[in-house]
Amino acid sequence: MTEFIDFISSNLQMIYIVVLMIFVGVEVIGHVPAVLHTPLMSGANAIHGVIIIGAILVMLDADPNNILAISLGFVAVLLGTLNVVGGFVVTDRMLEMFKKKK
Repeated sequence: MTEFIDFISSNLQMIYIVVLMIFVGVEVIGHVPAVLHTPLMSGANAIHGVIIIGAILVMLDADPNNILAISLGFVAVLLGTLNVVGGFVVTDRMLEMFKKKK
């Protein structure tokens, strides 16, 4: 428990920055007009593609006996892939709404 408190006290400024980033992100995303959601979703898909590649590279450098690193890397690749695929599905559905009906 003392190690945790020492970690918090030594990284207090970084924790403040992360909390501030969360609040700013929620405010910025909450005020985005509906027209811009499709380009933002495409950007998020590109970011998660980079995360997938990074997770694969970290898994390649991990020690094969380190089950925790391999497991967390696998979960990161799985969740990143689901997010990319889901983002493309949502983007496709949104673009279908703007097409003229026949």
